[in-house]
Amino acid sequence: MSVDTPVKSPAAQTSSASARTAPPVPLRRRLGRTGVRALVAVLLVVEIYPLVWMFLTSLKSNSDYLDHSTWSLPTHWMWSNYSEAWTTGHIGRYVQNSLLAVLPSLALVLLLGAAAGFALQVMVWKGRNLTLLVFLAGIMVPAQMILLPLFTVYFRTGLSGTLWPLILTYTGTGLPLTVFMMATYYKSLPTEVFEAATIDGASILRSFWSISLPMIRNAVLTVGLVQFFFLWNDLLVALTFTDNQDLRTVQVGLLNFSGDFGSTQYGPLFAAICINVLGTLVVYLFLNQKVMKGLTGGAVKG
Repeated sequence: MSVDTPVKSPAAQTSSASARTAPPVPLRRRLGRTGVRALVAVLLVVEIYPLVWMFLTSLKSNSDYLDHSTWSLPTHWMWSNYSEAWTTGHIGRYVQNSLLAVLPSLALVLLLGAAAGFALQVMVWKGRNLTLLVFLAGIMVPAQMILLPLFTVYFRTGLSGTLWPLILTYTGTGLPLTVFMMATYYKSLPTEVFEAATIDGASILRSFWSISLPMIRNAVLTVGLVQFFFLWNDLLVALTFTDNQDLRTVQVGLLNFSGDFGSTQYGPLFAAICINVLGTLVVYLFLNQKVMKGLTGGAVKG
C-alpha cells in the first residue's frame, strides 16, 4: 500500500528554499530595534504619566493630598473638584476671557499674515526682500522690551480695563513669525497658477482669496495651531495688561488660583489645570493630520 506524496509547486519549493536559506537578522540590527522600542516606551511613560498623575490628583481631597503619598490613588473620588474649579475658582470665566482675547487675535494674525506672505512671494514689486527682513527683525525683539511702552500707550488712549490691549499685542507680536512662515509656504507654490489666473483676468484680490488660500489651507491650519498655543499659554502679556479680576485669562487665573480660595486647594487647582490641558489637547488631536500635512507643505518647491 503506497501513500501518494503531495508534490509542491515550483513557487512553493522556491519559497521554502528561500525560507531555509534566508540569513538570520544581524545581532546589531536586532539590538537597534530593541533599543528604539525601549526609547519609544520611555518617551511614552515620560509624556503620559504626568498627565495621569495630574488627573488622579485632581480627584483628591485636600487632606487626601496632604496626608498620603502624592503617588497614591484617591481615597475618595472627588468629582466635585471640577465643578468647584469651574464656579468657585472662576475658571469658566477665565476660559471665556482667553477665548475672547485669543480668537480675534488669531483671526487677524492669520488673515494679515497670509496677505503679507502673498504680497512678499507672489507679487513682484521693488523692496519686497527688504520688507521681509523687517518682519524677520520683529521676531528678534523680546516681548519684555515693548511691554512698558505699550502699557503707556494703552493707558493714555483709554484702552486699559478692556481686552483690547491683549488683542492688539497678540496680533502685533504674532505677525512676524506668521508672515515668515506664510512666505515660506507661498514660495513652494507654482507661479504658473497665478500667471494663468492673471491672464484669465483675475484680480490680485481674487487670486489671493480664491486661488492661493485654498492651496495653503493646511499651512494656515498649522500656523494657526502654533500661534494658538503661543497665545493661549501666554502669561507675561496677560499679567501685565489685566489688572481686573473680571478680565483675567486662564493662565493668570491659574497663577492666582490659591488667592481666590485663601489657601491652596490642591484638588480644585489640579482640576482647573486639567480643564486647561484638556482643551488644548482636544484642539491638537482634532487637527493633528492637517498639521502633519502643513509641516511638509513648504518643504518641497512645486
